[in-house]
Amino acid sequence: MSTPRKSLRRTAIRIVPAPADRPADDEIWPRVTRELADDLAVDAPARDRAGKAPFDEVARLQEAGLPALLTAPGANRRGADWRAASAVVREISAADSSVGELLAHHYVLSWSSRFFGPAPQDAATGTALDVRTAEEHWLLGGGVEPPRTETDPGLRLTPTTNGWILDGRRAFASGVTVADRLVVGARPGGTGDWLIVLVDPAHPGVFTDAGADRVGQRLSGAGTVTFDHVPVPAEHVLGLLPHDEHAVTPFATLAPLALRLLLVQVGLGIAEGALAEARDISRAGQAGPVPASSPDGRPTTAGGHPLGTGDDPYLLLAYGELATAAHAASAVVERATDALARGLLAGETLGPEERADIAVLVSAAETVTGRAAVRITTRVLELVDGAEGADAQSGGPGFDRFWRNARALTAHTQPSHRLRDIGDHYLNGTHARLTLPA
Repeated sequence: MSTPRKSLRRTAIRIVPAPADRPADDEIWPRVTRELADDLAVDAPARDRAGKAPFDEVARLQEAGLPALLTAPGANRRGADWRAASAVVREISAADSSVGELLAHHYVLSWSSRFFGPAPQDAATGTALDVRTAEEHWLLGGGVEPPRTETDPGLRLTPTTNGWILDGRRAFASGVTVADRLVVGARPGGTGDWLIVLVDPAHPGVFTDAGADRVGQRLSGAGTVTFDHVPVPAEHVLGLLPHDEHAVTPFATLAPLALRLLLVQVGLGIAEGALAEARDISRAGQAGPVPASSPDGRPTTAGGHPLGTGDDPYLLLAYGELATAAHAASAVVERATDALARGLLAGETLGPEERADIAVLVSAAETVTGRAAVRITTRVLELVDGAEGADAQSGGPGFDRFWRNARALTAHTQPSHRLRDIGDHYLNGTHARLTLPA
């Protein structure tokens, strides 16, 4: 096992705050996102092979202003809503899904004080974490979910006169190797409650280990963080998740659903990105199955004329099936996204019935998209097999990364559990438990 090391600090130039007269609406984000996605797509295979910590990728995100997107509009802020954030994550993921995952975790973590804070946050006062994150140009990493097993003690908080002391070791899926601030959940000694706290990774007691190379999502900044007697002032406690699930508000339980749905957007982006790149290669006639029906082995039309790659009926059938799978997943995801956006707007007035309906739609989107992403990326490897082999010495066009990323992203999901919950809700009207892991 590698030795934990101190987190490196990013030295890239920070973005200059946008002028106050810039449009405070969603119109600018599609253009900005498209330009960044095009930039990321150019060297995505090379960066994936290198597998370095994503400092350069984070610098590109900051230059585009995307980490500050999900915040209320205000002075020097051009905020957007969750639908816009979902669209950004999806398009960035089509170009580089590791960067999309990093951004997805950042967006949900930036809302931690809104989800778990003691009272509704007022964007105008600057008290919400997402507002401060935008103003300071932070990228957030970490995770707030409690341990999934009883044997995992998680992180521990010990009370002091001015706050808490944080200790423990925890693995995180995204952002911790490059984050400006960490948002983590920890348990105070002697209680079952869960506090959400903000930590500066530059503190001498914080050590980050990026670990071994991952199969997929190599540039998401995942790693294990050790906290050794790290002070947490009282003002850095963002909120509380009660141990008693009956004391948890339905709005707070949207936090894990928001993360799951943004990761679904990452998976959908992987599928759409793989399909679009494969289409470009097939259009150029570099790959595709060739059913021999003429003396020289070339596919022919009904009249005996040679077919081009774009006329191959077997190739057309394959792309028709894959495009339909992507369209179906997109439709399910859009419905879940609309429902979640409405729930987030409802805030503390959200009821358990509405939350249950959102949870079902998120589970459906997760199941459908996970299966579609794996299927599409697997089939795409077959469709472009000729192009991969033709350029083997230079690393090929890198289509294997789509399959690896889809596998890595969906490896820990349990479709059978999601389908069981959906069936129980549909048949019996049962609600999923209002707990953070959901």
